Amino acid sequence: MCGALPMTTDAMDARPIAAKVRVIGHRGASALRPEHTLASYAVAIRDGADVIEPDLVSTKDGVLVVRHENEIGGTTDVANHPEFASRKTTKTVDGMQVTGWFTEDFTLAELKTLRARERLGDIRKANTAFDGQFTVPTFDEMIEFVAAEASARGTVLGIIPEIKHSTYFRGVGLPMEDKVLATLAAHAYTRTAPVEIQSFEVGNLKYLRGKLGKDHPNIRLLQLMDAADQHPADQPSLTYAQMMTPAGLKAIRGHADAIGPSIRSIIPLGKDGKLAPVAPLVHDAHAAGLEVHPYTFRPENHFLAADFRDGAGDAARNDEGSVAEIRAYLATGIDAFFTDDPALGRRALDHR
Repeated sequence: MCGALPMTTDAMDARPIAAKVRVIGHRGASALRPEHTLASYAVAIRDGADVIEPDLVSTKDGVLVVRHENEIGGTTDVANHPEFASRKTTKTVDGMQVTGWFTEDFTLAELKTLRARERLGDIRKANTAFDGQFTVPTFDEMIEFVAAEASARGTVLGIIPEIKHSTYFRGVGLPMEDKVLATLAAHAYTRTAPVEIQSFEVGNLKYLRGKLGKDHPNIRLLQLMDAADQHPADQPSLTYAQMMTPAGLKAIRGHADAIGPSIRSIIPLGKDGKLAPVAPLVHDAHAAGLEVHPYTFRPENHFLAADFRDGAGDAARNDEGSVAEIRAYLATGIDAFFTDDPALGRRALDHR
């Protein structure tokens, strides 16, 4: 495993600016249960997540539901429903052709006849035992569940919803931003609990900043970032590489409170698959007044840097390696982090 963390002079300020580094349950505890199910959220909460993540898409009748993408062939049993066979189609979403079944072609009542399944079945074979057991939750149901869990445990859990495919959904007559705000306002819990709305796009976060003003101190905004050579769906002339520069980060601070880059944008991998020197992103973001909440730590060898893998096989869980990898990134001063296994994130954070 990796010993000393490689550092550069650009990364010398390795302290978080957040008062508390938070563990974010990525799609719940998706290493242990099918993602974005109430069962996945329950395990994340049990295992010590501070914040729970729902990704939001829209149904045909305008209801916000929790799925990672609007294409649901990989995360539900829709392909096994002959009554929906004719709805399989190909669409262009965020500039990419996607074939499958899409939430915007289903009413909520129809979606509720489907059952969730493990998306990464080849790697997370144990999770396939839960296929068919859980429904697709609405955003309202997710909030109510988290509120009940927080009350039962005498704690406050944050919620970090991601608005997926904002420009696409607006283009098909199903804009989501105002519905997200209305849903948050409709629940007593989310009127006071920590909420951080995230998006890979820019325009919707600027819109939300204008709508929120200073009247909602519990709601913050997170600018997600994809690979350096990619661009936000609503900003084709702006690359994420440009957004990660000091000037780009300063511009982001005008509409967001934090950035969510890939973990490999913070410590890249070398040609050998091992950790390379630390990039200046955390240092530069902190200098701009932005917290850094990178994604995603996953416990299987398949996803780990070569420094931390063991010989148990590509799909094998490697708890020790995952904890060691998270600790390497914590040393860069990140303020929160997304993990598919919050128990390991908690262990890495609390027992350094």
